[in-house]
Amino acid sequence: MAFRPKLIPTLFTIPALAALIALGTWQLQRLDWKETLIDRLQTRAEAVAESLPPGDLDLDEWEFRRVEMTGHFLHEEEMHLLNRSLNGNPGLHIITPFRRTDVPSTPVVLVNRGWVPFQLKAAEDREDGLVVGEMTVEGIVRFQRPITGLQRVFLPENEPANNVWYSIDQAEMEAETQLEVTNFYVVDGNTDVPGTYPLGQQWTLDIRNNHLEYAITWYALALALLVIYVVYHRNADASDDAPSSV
Repeated sequence: MAFRPKLIPTLFTIPALAALIALGTWQLQRLDWKETLIDRLQTRAEAVAESLPPGDLDLDEWEFRRVEMTGHFLHEEEMHLLNRSLNGNPGLHIITPFRRTDVPSTPVVLVNRGWVPFQLKAAEDREDGLVVGEMTVEGIVRFQRPITGLQRVFLPENEPANNVWYSIDQAEMEAETQLEVTNFYVVDGNTDVPGTYPLGQQWTLDIRNNHLEYAITWYALALALLVIYVVYHRNADASDDAPSSV
């Protein structure tokens, strides 16, 4: 019995099958990227802190590296990064410019000092945490990420005039503070803060990696579609070849 593909099912199946296979392959590529990212994050974040170089840094070389620097916080210029939760509790992150003294005449470094609950948003409500004087900050290097896709649609615009920030934006933060800042920021790893807040070390090494499961799902759907296509045509051919009764 010859296999005779029908036009409309074939026109639907071929692009759908190609799309499903492409999605599965894309997830395998994402799997490789995510495994590399996790390895880089864990290796760099758990290494001994190294002295932070002056000026801007290269993303591929420095992201997630553990660094240290000496200077003092400019608390009067702190910024509030909203919609940040901790263990299910709503709050915000405190972003504070840090003027370095170990490397003079260099742009200030934005430091994500950590999480505070909403009721402690105002700096005067957590005065103990506004540490003053020269100190050493140790943390990991992060970079501003471009806002794309659905994130651009659903993420609100920053409101610098109201000290309301939803994303770290170097250009906007420079304009608001009138300070020259680096092209990266540092997530503070200090956990022993007077008055408890801000709670530092706001990063996680436990990154979800479900790309293999996603790839298997897309490939399985492709296989199921192919099976349905073949079974449909065999049943159709069998009906066409069956003798008619008079």
